Amino acid sequence: MLQRILELEVMDDPAEAAAYDAMDHVQPNMAFVERLLELGVGRCEKALDLGTGPGDIPILLAAPTQGLHIMAVDLAKSMLDRAEQKVALAGLQNRIRLAQMDVKALDLPDDSFDAVFSNTILHHLPEPAAMLAEAARVLRPGGLLLIRDLYRPESIEQLNALVDLHAGDCDNEQRRLFAESLHAALTPDELRELAQANGLGDAEVVVDTDRHMSLQVGAGV
Repeated sequence: MLQRILELEVMDDPAEAAAYDAMDHVQPNMAFVERLLELGVGRCEKALDLGTGPGDIPILLAAPTQGLHIMAVDLAKSMLDRAEQKVALAGLQNRIRLAQMDVKALDLPDDSFDAVFSNTILHHLPEPAAMLAEAARVLRPGGLLLIRDLYRPESIEQLNALVDLHAGDCDNEQRRLFAESLHAALTPDELRELAQANGLGDAEVVVDTDRHMSLQVGAGV
């Protein structure tokens, strides 16, 4: 089994943020939003995006959920700067609030959101259990949860094949970022164990693609 190798927790170098933002995330981002809609996010009023990065998910989610207000947090100022520009360009400042915040120690009240979601952030964290515990704390009872992340391949050969398949047209820096992210990710079993130990035992772990898995529970469940 391939061992987990940690990567940088905060992608706050402007060049790295730009390289990440330049990668083609449209298909996985749309799939993430579609899963949120399937889980019932359209019935929610207040949502929290943990580790929003350049802000693409809240902007995509705003169109099909007219009554939803989203708080989007990230620890990296370089990412938030990019997100702020995109939110302003989309004219969504009244529905998307951005804040610099550590997902492992949220300055937010208990049970304060109808939906909590996160897209491919968990693998950046040396101690992902802290984020899962915070997600459980701020999510109201019966709320929607969707935490999607990469999962770690079983071998370096499988990892390299995924990089070739999904980042074959990318430059060397983007390929490096993707490979390091795969190496830093959890396995589905590791995610399931952490969820049960940190207040999210009712959520299920779903393997979505050859590289993505989700920890999820629908609204009102």
